[in-house]
Amino acid sequence: MKKVVALILIIGLIMMLGCAAHVHKVGVGAKKGITVQKRQWYALWGLAPLNEIDTRTMAGDAKDYEIKTEASAVDIIINIFTSYITITSRTVTVTK
Repeated sequence: MKKVVALILIIGLIMMLGCAAHVHKVGVGAKKGITVQKRQWYALWGLAPLNEIDTRTMAGDAKDYEIKTEASAVDIIINIFTSYITITSRTVTVTK
């Protein structure tokens, strides 16, 4: 029982400390609140991207939008299992 509680506490601590986000505003930023979300995959713990995310395509014809890249709670849970084989992920969200 103690091991289960310790594991839950460790995972909770990782989730609280690991969440990080970067926000970039293009033009005046998001206006309509329409979001498009994709997951960016990396090998070697973030050194080599495995897929290409084009935020300009995600934004479509919008001139004012916001780009947010983050290690969300879902990414952290995924990374707990995939980081052993050096694969990690981040979420990219474009809000129009």
